[in-house]
Amino acid sequence: MSEGIRSIVLGTAGLWIALGVALVLTLTRGRVMGDATQLRTAMRAAIIAVLVQGAHFAEELATGFHRRFPELLGLEPWPAGFFVSFNLFWLAIWGLSIWGLAARRWLALFPLWLLGVASVVNALAHPALSLRAGSYFPGLLSSLFVGIAGAVLLGHLVRVTDGRAGA
Repeated sequence: MSEGIRSIVLGTAGLWIALGVALVLTLTRGRVMGDATQLRTAMRAAIIAVLVQGAHFAEELATGFHRRFPELLGLEPWPAGFFVSFNLFWLAIWGLSIWGLAARRWLALFPLWLLGVASVVNALAHPALSLRAGSYFPGLLSSLFVGIAGAVLLGHLVRVTDGRAGA
């Protein structure tokens, strides 16, 4: 395996945990059951979470997260093209999932649970990375807002799902 691929695989490994948690929530919380008001509120929370995540990505890109994070782990920096493509892919998936939520599509919940979980983890990880680095770490300034938006989204997703397993 090339060092570049190794860096990407190992550097993004933490996301697999968030994906696993999102999968469990998707399977255990069941289908979209909230009333129209709850659904609209959850959609607004998701839109805000996606927008805040977009701003967070912009901060990370502008301040070199794609170089500093892998280096902190002893890995090769990520190509900017990979970092941009990866983030734009997820922003698009999350945006499309909002439409799926509006249509009460069970499968649309998976990316939204991921957005909520990953956002909360972001709010914990960036301050920890800054402490480890001994200074500002790329993404720190927006990470608190990302975490708040993610926690709010998670609360709304809990309210619009029925809490029973199955689709």
